[in-house]
Amino acid sequence: MESQDHHEAPLAEYQVTSYLRAHPQFFEHHTSLLAELYLPSPHGQGTISLAERQQLAQRDRIRVLDAKLAQLMKYGEENDAIGEKVHRLSLGLLATEQVTVLVSLLEHSLREDFQVPYVSLRLWAQSRDENNGGLPAFAKVDQEAQRWAQGLSKPYCGNHPGMPLQGWFGAEARPAAFAVMALKAEHVFGVLALASDDEKRFYPDMGTLYLKRIGELVSAALLRHIVV
Repeated sequence: MESQDHHEAPLAEYQVTSYLRAHPQFFEHHTSLLAELYLPSPHGQGTISLAERQQLAQRDRIRVLDAKLAQLMKYGEENDAIGEKVHRLSLGLLATEQVTVLVSLLEHSLREDFQVPYVSLRLWAQSRDENNGGLPAFAKVDQEAQRWAQGLSKPYCGNHPGMPLQGWFGAEARPAAFAVMALKAEHVFGVLALASDDEKRFYPDMGTLYLKRIGELVSAALLRHIVV
Protein backbone atom coordinates (compact mmCIF):
# COMPACT_ATOMS: atom_id res chain seq x y z
CA MET A 1 0.00 0.00 0.00
CA GLU A 2 2.81 2.41 0.87
CA SER A 3 4.49 1.57 -2.40
CA GLN A 4 1.30 2.44 -4.32
CA ASP A 5 0.98 5.86 -2.61
CA HIS A 6 4.65 6.55 -3.32
CA HIS A 7 4.15 6.02 -7.05
CA GLU A 8 0.80 7.82 -7.27
CA ALA A 9 2.01 11.12 -5.74
CA PRO A 10 4.35 12.14 -8.58
CA LEU A 11 1.66 11.19 -11.10
CA ALA A 12 -0.90 13.39 -9.32
CA GLU A 13 1.56 16.32 -9.27
CA TYR A 14 2.23 15.84 -12.96
CA GLN A 15 -1.51 15.80 -13.70
CA VAL A 16 -2.05 19.01 -11.73
CA THR A 17 0.83 20.88 -13.35
CA SER A 18 -0.18 19.65 -16.81
CA TYR A 19 -3.76 20.77 -16.24
CA LEU A 20 -2.71 24.23 -15.04
CA ARG A 21 -0.37 24.70 -18.01
CA ALA A 22 -3.15 23.66 -20.38
CA HIS A 23 -5.69 25.94 -18.65
CA PRO A 24 -3.89 29.21 -17.75
CA GLN A 25 -7.28 30.86 -17.13
CA PHE A 26 -7.97 28.53 -14.18
CA PHE A 27 -7.13 31.08 -11.50
CA GLU A 28 -9.16 33.73 -13.31
CA HIS A 29 -12.20 31.53 -12.77
CA HIS A 30 -11.20 30.69 -9.18
CA THR A 31 -9.68 33.91 -7.86
CA SER A 32 -10.54 33.07 -4.27
CA LEU A 33 -7.97 30.28 -4.36
CA LEU A 34 -5.14 32.82 -4.71
CA ALA A 35 -5.98 34.16 -1.27
CA GLU A 36 -6.35 30.68 0.23
CA LEU A 37 -3.10 29.18 -1.04
CA TYR A 38 -0.11 29.67 1.26
CA LEU A 39 3.50 28.67 0.59
CA PRO A 40 6.63 28.60 2.73
CA SER A 41 8.40 31.95 2.66
CA PRO A 42 11.67 31.81 0.67
CA HIS A 43 13.20 33.85 3.48
CA GLY A 44 12.31 31.26 6.12
CA GLN A 45 9.72 33.30 8.01
CA GLY A 46 6.38 31.51 8.16
CA THR A 47 4.10 31.29 5.15
CA ILE A 48 2.95 33.76 2.52
CA SER A 49 0.20 33.80 -0.08
CA LEU A 50 0.76 32.59 -3.62
CA ALA A 51 0.45 36.16 -4.90
CA GLU A 52 3.09 37.36 -2.45
CA ARG A 53 5.34 34.49 -3.43
CA GLN A 54 4.99 35.47 -7.09
CA GLN A 55 5.90 39.06 -6.25
CA LEU A 56 8.99 37.95 -4.36
CA ALA A 57 10.01 35.68 -7.25
CA GLN A 58 9.60 38.57 -9.70
CA ARG A 59 11.68 40.86 -7.50
CA ASP A 60 14.42 38.23 -7.30
CA ARG A 61 14.42 37.88 -11.09
CA ILE A 62 14.60 41.65 -11.49
CA ARG A 63 17.55 41.86 -9.09
CA VAL A 64 19.39 39.13 -11.02
CA LEU A 65 18.67 40.83 -14.36
CA ASP A 66 19.78 44.22 -12.97
CA ALA A 67 23.05 42.68 -11.79
CA LYS A 68 23.62 41.06 -15.19
CA LEU A 69 22.83 44.30 -17.00
CA ALA A 70 25.23 46.25 -14.78
CA GLN A 71 27.94 43.68 -15.46
CA LEU A 72 27.35 43.84 -19.22
CA MET A 73 27.48 47.64 -19.13
CA LYS A 74 30.75 47.49 -17.19
CA TYR A 75 32.24 45.07 -19.75
CA GLY A 76 31.01 47.30 -22.56
CA GLU A 77 32.63 50.38 -21.04
CA GLU A 78 35.89 48.49 -20.49
CA ASN A 79 35.89 47.24 -24.09
CA ASP A 80 35.19 50.76 -25.38
CA ALA A 81 38.14 52.09 -23.36
CA ILE A 82 40.45 49.35 -24.65
CA GLY A 83 39.22 49.91 -28.20
CA GLU A 84 40.04 53.62 -27.92
CA LYS A 85 43.56 52.82 -26.69
CA VAL A 86 44.12 50.36 -29.56
CA HIS A 87 42.89 53.00 -32.00
CA ARG A 88 45.36 55.57 -30.64
CA LEU A 89 48.16 53.03 -30.90
CA SER A 90 47.14 52.26 -34.49
CA LEU A 91 47.30 55.93 -35.47
CA GLY A 92 50.73 56.29 -33.87
CA LEU A 93 52.11 53.21 -35.60
CA LEU A 94 50.82 54.42 -38.97
CA ALA A 95 52.47 57.81 -38.51
CA THR A 96 55.97 56.55 -37.68
CA GLU A 97 58.62 56.66 -40.38
CA GLN A 98 61.54 55.23 -38.40
CA VAL A 99 61.70 51.90 -36.61
CA THR A 100 63.34 53.53 -33.58
CA VAL A 101 60.34 55.83 -33.18
CA LEU A 102 57.96 52.92 -33.72
CA VAL A 103 59.57 50.88 -30.94
CA SER A 104 59.57 53.83 -28.54
CA LEU A 105 55.94 54.65 -29.27
CA LEU A 106 54.91 51.01 -28.90
CA GLU A 107 56.65 50.62 -25.55
CA HIS A 108 55.26 53.92 -24.24
CA SER A 109 51.70 53.07 -25.29
CA LEU A 110 51.74 49.61 -23.75
CA ARG A 111 53.25 50.85 -20.50
CA GLU A 112 51.18 54.02 -20.07
CA ASP A 113 47.86 53.24 -21.74
CA PHE A 114 47.65 49.51 -21.07
CA GLN A 115 49.59 49.50 -17.78
CA VAL A 116 51.97 46.72 -18.89
CA PRO A 117 55.20 47.18 -16.89
CA TYR A 118 57.48 45.13 -19.15
CA VAL A 119 57.56 45.24 -22.95
CA SER A 120 60.08 43.66 -25.30
CA LEU A 121 60.18 43.43 -29.09
CA ARG A 122 62.39 40.84 -30.82
CA LEU A 123 62.82 40.54 -34.59
CA TRP A 124 64.83 38.01 -36.56
CA ALA A 125 64.20 39.81 -39.83
CA GLN A 126 66.73 42.21 -41.31
CA SER A 127 66.26 45.95 -40.88
CA ARG A 128 65.97 47.99 -44.08
CA ASP A 129 68.16 50.60 -42.40
CA GLU A 130 71.58 49.15 -41.60
CA ASN A 131 72.01 51.69 -38.81
CA ASN A 132 69.23 50.00 -36.84
CA GLY A 133 70.92 46.61 -36.66
CA GLY A 134 72.25 47.29 -33.18
CA LEU A 135 68.84 47.98 -31.64
CA PRO A 136 67.73 45.57 -28.85
CA ALA A 137 64.78 44.62 -31.05
CA PHE A 138 67.22 42.99 -33.48
CA ALA A 139 69.16 41.09 -30.81
CA LYS A 140 69.75 37.44 -31.69
CA VAL A 141 66.97 34.99 -30.85
CA ASP A 142 67.92 31.31 -30.78
CA GLN A 143 66.42 28.80 -33.22
CA GLU A 144 64.46 26.92 -30.56
CA ALA A 145 62.66 30.10 -29.52
CA GLN A 146 61.96 30.95 -33.16
CA ARG A 147 60.45 27.51 -33.75
CA TRP A 148 58.23 27.91 -30.69
CA ALA A 149 57.02 31.29 -31.93
CA GLN A 150 56.31 29.82 -35.37
CA GLY A 151 53.83 27.45 -33.71
CA LEU A 152 51.79 30.19 -32.01
CA SER A 153 48.34 30.24 -33.60
CA LYS A 154 47.16 32.78 -31.01
CA PRO A 155 48.82 34.90 -28.32
CA TYR A 156 50.35 32.88 -25.49
CA CYS A 157 49.28 33.88 -21.97
CA GLY A 158 50.61 32.24 -18.84
CA ASN A 159 53.46 31.87 -16.40
CA HIS A 160 55.80 29.58 -18.37
CA PRO A 161 56.28 30.52 -22.04
CA GLY A 162 57.99 28.02 -24.29
CA MET A 163 60.92 30.32 -25.01
CA PRO A 164 63.54 31.78 -22.64
CA LEU A 165 62.82 35.44 -21.91
CA GLN A 166 65.52 36.03 -19.30
CA GLY A 167 67.11 39.42 -19.82
CA TRP A 168 64.48 40.60 -22.29
CA PHE A 169 62.97 43.05 -19.77
CA GLY A 170 66.11 44.24 -18.02
CA ALA A 171 68.63 42.57 -15.78
CA GLU A 172 66.68 43.25 -12.58
CA ALA A 173 63.22 42.25 -13.85
CA ARG A 174 61.68 39.03 -12.54
CA PRO A 175 58.20 39.00 -14.09
CA ALA A 176 55.72 36.28 -13.14
CA ALA A 177 53.22 36.39 -16.02
CA PHE A 178 53.72 36.72 -19.76
CA ALA A 179 51.84 37.40 -22.98
CA VAL A 180 53.69 36.61 -26.21
CA MET A 181 52.40 37.49 -29.68
CA ALA A 182 53.94 36.16 -32.88
CA LEU A 183 54.63 38.90 -35.44
CA LYS A 184 54.17 37.64 -38.95
CA ALA A 185 53.54 38.29 -42.59
CA GLU A 186 53.71 35.08 -44.64
CA HIS A 187 55.97 33.69 -41.93
CA VAL A 188 56.70 34.65 -38.33
CA PHE A 189 59.51 37.22 -38.20
CA GLY A 190 59.49 38.17 -34.51
CA VAL A 191 57.60 38.37 -31.25
CA LEU A 192 56.14 41.04 -29.02
CA ALA A 193 56.48 39.96 -25.38
CA LEU A 194 54.63 41.58 -22.49
CA ALA A 195 55.18 40.75 -18.84
CA SER A 196 53.98 41.65 -15.36
CA ASP A 197 54.99 41.06 -11.76
CA ASP A 198 51.38 40.06 -11.08
CA GLU A 199 51.17 36.33 -11.81
CA LYS A 200 47.44 36.68 -12.56
CA ARG A 201 47.80 39.50 -15.09
CA PHE A 202 48.17 37.09 -18.02
CA TYR A 203 46.59 33.66 -17.56
CA PRO A 204 45.92 30.75 -19.96
CA ASP A 205 42.12 31.14 -20.23
CA MET A 206 41.98 34.91 -20.63
CA GLY A 207 40.52 36.51 -23.74
CA THR A 208 43.14 37.35 -26.34
CA LEU A 209 41.15 39.35 -28.92
CA TYR A 210 42.88 42.67 -28.24
CA LEU A 211 46.30 41.05 -27.83
CA LYS A 212 45.80 39.43 -31.23
CA ARG A 213 44.82 42.76 -32.79
CA ILE A 214 47.82 44.53 -31.29
CA GLY A 215 50.09 41.80 -32.65
CA GLU A 216 48.58 42.20 -36.11
CA LEU A 217 48.90 46.00 -35.98
CA VAL A 218 52.55 45.85 -34.93
CA SER A 219 53.27 43.24 -37.62
CA ALA A 220 51.75 45.41 -40.33
CA ALA A 221 53.53 48.54 -39.10
CA LEU A 222 56.91 46.78 -39.06
CA LEU A 223 56.75 45.41 -42.61
CA ARG A 224 57.92 48.66 -44.19
CA HIS A 225 60.96 48.74 -41.88
CA ILE A 226 62.23 45.15 -42.31
CA VAL A 227 63.11 42.63 -44.99
CA VAL A 228 61.21 39.36 -44.52
